[in-house]
Amino acid sequence: MYELISYASVWAIPLILATILVYGMYKKVPVYESFTEGAKEGFGTAIKIIPHLVGMLVAVSIFRQSGALDMITSLCKPLLDLLHIPGDILPLALLRPISGAGALAVTTDIMATHGPDSFLGRLASTMQGSTDTTLYVLTVYFGAIGIRNSLYALKVGLLADVAGIVASIFIVTMVFGVV
Repeated sequence: MYELISYASVWAIPLILATILVYGMYKKVPVYESFTEGAKEGFGTAIKIIPHLVGMLVAVSIFRQSGALDMITSLCKPLLDLLHIPGDILPLALLRPISGAGALAVTTDIMATHGPDSFLGRLASTMQGSTDTTLYVLTVYFGAIGIRNSLYALKVGLLADVAGIVASIFIVTMVFGVV
């Protein structure tokens, strides 16, 4: 199973990119010009999102530095032990919907402490790739285009994050074994 997943993961992204290019050529779309036009629009969007980005980074920093993350982690530890889920993964699960940089810092710490080929390293990598920075996306991108009512998107995004976290734990346990 591990070899099959490794083989599929090596070829997945190049295959997707090649499919997009071939489909664009088949539809006679100027692929490179479309790419550069999209990149120009992305620069303007990047300028618009800077205030929202700064606000989100400050909020994440306050969340981590205030000790709220550590308090939540210690409160949930008995339940995680009961479910045989390593408690070291909880900070990543809590931070990932809020901040990609914060989640990456936690993942880096897990890798440095336990190693990338450990169960926790594989679980952190899978969780990092299976979830998204939902609150960041809503704050920055919805703020950039002026969407104020994002309640349904928030609910669906957080539900997708929970599904990604649960699926990560289940799949990594099935493929790589128990802790």
